[in-house]
Amino acid sequence: MAAELTVHQLIAKHRPTLDQALEAIRTRAYWSPHPEHPKAYGEQGSLDMAAGKAAFDALLGTRLDLGQPGTDDFVGGEVSPYGIELGVEYPHADVDVLLPAMKAGQKAWRDAGAEIRAVVCLEILKRISDRTHEFAHAVMHTSGQAFMMAFQAGGPHAQDRGLEAVAYAYVEQVRTPDTAEWTKPQGKRDPLALTKQFTPVPRGIGLVIGCNTFPTWNGYPGLFASLATGNAVLVKPHPRAVLPLALTVRVARDVLSEAGFNPNLVALTAERPGEGIAKTLATRPEIRIIDYTGSTAFGDWLEANARQAQVYTEKAGVNSVLVESAGDYKGMLANLAFSLSLYSGQMCTTPQNLLIPRDGIRTDEGPKTFDEVVADLARSVDGLLGDDARANALLGAIVNPDVKARLEAAAGLGEVALASREIANPEFPGAVVRTPVLVKLDGAKPDDEAAYMSECFGPVSFAVAVDSASDAVELLRRTIHEKGAMTVGAYTTDEEVEQAVQEVCLEEAAQLSLNLVGGVYVNQTAAFSDFHGSGGNPAANAALCDGAFVANRFRVVEVRREA
Repeated sequence: MAAELTVHQLIAKHRPTLDQALEAIRTRAYWSPHPEHPKAYGEQGSLDMAAGKAAFDALLGTRLDLGQPGTDDFVGGEVSPYGIELGVEYPHADVDVLLPAMKAGQKAWRDAGAEIRAVVCLEILKRISDRTHEFAHAVMHTSGQAFMMAFQAGGPHAQDRGLEAVAYAYVEQVRTPDTAEWTKPQGKRDPLALTKQFTPVPRGIGLVIGCNTFPTWNGYPGLFASLATGNAVLVKPHPRAVLPLALTVRVARDVLSEAGFNPNLVALTAERPGEGIAKTLATRPEIRIIDYTGSTAFGDWLEANARQAQVYTEKAGVNSVLVESAGDYKGMLANLAFSLSLYSGQMCTTPQNLLIPRDGIRTDEGPKTFDEVVADLARSVDGLLGDDARANALLGAIVNPDVKARLEAAAGLGEVALASREIANPEFPGAVVRTPVLVKLDGAKPDDEAAYMSECFGPVSFAVAVDSASDAVELLRRTIHEKGAMTVGAYTTDEEVEQAVQEVCLEEAAQLSLNLVGGVYVNQTAAFSDFHGSGGNPAANAALCDGAFVANRFRVVEVRREA
């Protein structure tokens, strides 16, 4: 790439990809421009596996000076969940200097228009895609994801979500024409005639508050939605997961500069240990948009206190799977075992409560009692994770001590159907790797309800005995209504039960997956087709990604003139 990028170069290069993304969000069919397989990289300027690992290794122990105004210190301290000290230092900002510098770039960025903003964003994503292997190691060693998951979820899947946000942003901005000729007849008098100009204008500076577990996957939608709609974006990563977003900011600043825009349209602010700058930033008058993924407590605080900003939150919920009957019992068990194990359950979409009638279920293998279903599921998880090498590749590492503490405490909440065990990782002896725990609880006991009606983030699931399928449906409804849910699953061969579950999810605005037995799992969603969250229950006030996620990041301002 030349030192400077012309508008014509960017449009010629990226307009076809933008058009394909627009078609994908219209049809909801499968599409992705970002390869999922590691061997697809290494040509046309992209880093292959070895080069990506070398690039990551070269970052360790270095200082990432992004050349930002207002840098008053450099801070670091990340330790990989795999036991490696990263030793990377990042800029700490004097926001009284940085925020005005960011705002200064918005006029030219606003005036560039929706198409140019979109193709600049696509150039940023393309350069990130070319370094997917490097980013994968950065995600792995900040989130604890196993390498293949970090590669896919932190790389192509995150890039897809960023591109999806750009596509939605473009659609909403061009919904109104740039200009219009308005003529109103006045009978025998001359008509009234006006020329009208319509300009999408940004709200202000967007703040992206990153999360520990999926820094890019959860960070890119808000970052690119705000940037594509004309806003500057300040990225405040989670203190344990700075590197992937710092690399993202560096790429974005390079592209913006080469394209003739102010690089300060995208900036990073890292924090000192225990500083807690998110609250301070979130209530600054310059911050007009906030994207947040994390705990319910802080998400609720943002919604209540960041009154000057449009706040988009993905918080926490209690995800349930209703098991009433199964047409493919073995397939159901295998699918659930994988869903419970993937990334040690450290996903906001992982099932927690398995709602099973205490009198058992009907299956293609005959009737199964509650205890048999739970025991068979425990055996499926054991079988899946019986080989330590495969278990390490699926589980990754426990991301922080809080998850480990919840896992250890869960065994005391009820009868343990599947005990968690420790797994050694030969490549990373410092990694904390644990298999899931499965605990039996009684849906009719108040003490048990206190456990299963609270989110227990991590590799913890509860098999909850209920009196009947209808009781399971009502418990599902109450759980979504009171606690929220990012995902709901159900297994049933009964049409009435299926309709009842579907009606609950429609009324309570929860995304439902029915009878999954193959290679698609309840805790996975595909960009351009699946909606992640709904924005309609307490787990999140926004969906990734829809028109509502982007449309309020800008306003349309009209200028009228006599024709």
